Amino acid sequence: MDLKKFGFVDIDHELFSKTGTPYKVYAELLEGEAQKQFYNVLNQPYVTYGALMPDAHTGYTMPIGGVCATKDMVVPQFVGFDIGCGMCAYKTEYTRAQVETHVDQIYDLIVERVPLGFNRHKNHQSLKIDLPMSDFAEHILNTIGLKQVGTLGGGNHFIEIGYGADERVWIVIHSGSRGFGHKIASHYMLQSYIAKYPQEGRLKAVIDDFEERNRLFKERNPEGYKKALKKFSSKQKLDISKKYDLDKIKEILPLGVESDMGRDYIKDQNFALEYALENRKRMIETIHNILNEVLDGEFVFDYTDENHFINRNHNHAEYNTKRKEWIHRKGATQAENGMRGVIPGNMRDGSFVVIGRGADESLSSSSHGAGRVMSRKKATKEVNLEEFKASMDGIKGTVDANTIDESPFAYKDIFEVMRLQEDLVDVVEHIKVLINIKDSVKRRY
Repeated sequence: MDLKKFGFVDIDHELFSKTGTPYKVYAELLEGEAQKQFYNVLNQPYVTYGALMPDAHTGYTMPIGGVCATKDMVVPQFVGFDIGCGMCAYKTEYTRAQVETHVDQIYDLIVERVPLGFNRHKNHQSLKIDLPMSDFAEHILNTIGLKQVGTLGGGNHFIEIGYGADERVWIVIHSGSRGFGHKIASHYMLQSYIAKYPQEGRLKAVIDDFEERNRLFKERNPEGYKKALKKFSSKQKLDISKKYDLDKIKEILPLGVESDMGRDYIKDQNFALEYALENRKRMIETIHNILNEVLDGEFVFDYTDENHFINRNHNHAEYNTKRKEWIHRKGATQAENGMRGVIPGNMRDGSFVVIGRGADESLSSSSHGAGRVMSRKKATKEVNLEEFKASMDGIKGTVDANTIDESPFAYKDIFEVMRLQEDLVDVVEHIKVLINIKDSVKRRY
């Protein structure tokens, strides 16, 4: 694939070297904007190392496909909006031949039973995660989060059923923490901005007014007042966030890991990581039950079996005890030595099960996919629908005008991306596609 025709250019190592921060780039070409973003990341005083994976492309303040190490700081923008977005893959007992004869029925049942896009469950779903979270995160969980457990979302999130070299069928899911994680990420990005520019926020004044108006309530019913204040404060934070367009805030805004806000972010991020995992597990279980129903099987979904179940997210910040630093991965798959992971390609070319090699130069990371070459808006204008349909021949997929921005033509060549990271992971399975499901609601740009 000739990336230069999509606006990708040679790597400006001279620019990156000016920062004095060591780095490694596994991509052969990058967009100019992505290079500016990576330069800004490397130029932060608390960033000690940076790397770009072969699927890297322009993101929000930091390129997607970016990894960096930080000292004493955690940066919500370096994790991104979809905290815990990642991949799960489950190897079933079924065969390619069994599924191929029922692809239409299986596809229809999945679309019927797994909420896609902005759809959610009508009722709260059960959820047990034994981790602490802030009052704000608890408010978001109880208002929208519990209705979104077991839902796919839109964009590049997908449900895939495919098969490996032994013809055994895999269920593969790409999804994240849904609106729950997005609200948490947005909240901390915004609060760090307001903390730096207090005149931009009015939260303290609003809270002070609430306290003044409810002095008698506080005296007569302290517990009731505490609950009311907690609910009021969370709602006000949400209302404030709606007034800002975070895309217009280009400044990188770190949080000290020992600050109250930094500790709260880490706590809420960790909860969102578990939420995202539970979200993917619920969908796999639903799909596994559909396979049992259609194929007259009685197999039990067992996510505790490491030979069958793989989970690896690609949006997170974690503390590395060896480096004594925080490793941020934004669209990058953790690839410690011996660690199993899943790297998707596109709707047509399937996914790869990999084993990490623990490469120091990539901070034990690999790509999280193929990486976009076209923006969604550009893809809808330039990709031909008939060519998209022809490229998906033999696959039961969500192929229409509303998913054209997710066509294989909008992405880099996944086989070339895998070649560029042979030092980072070993491929142990290529899962070829039988069914690929995406949300098909018309996109708004």
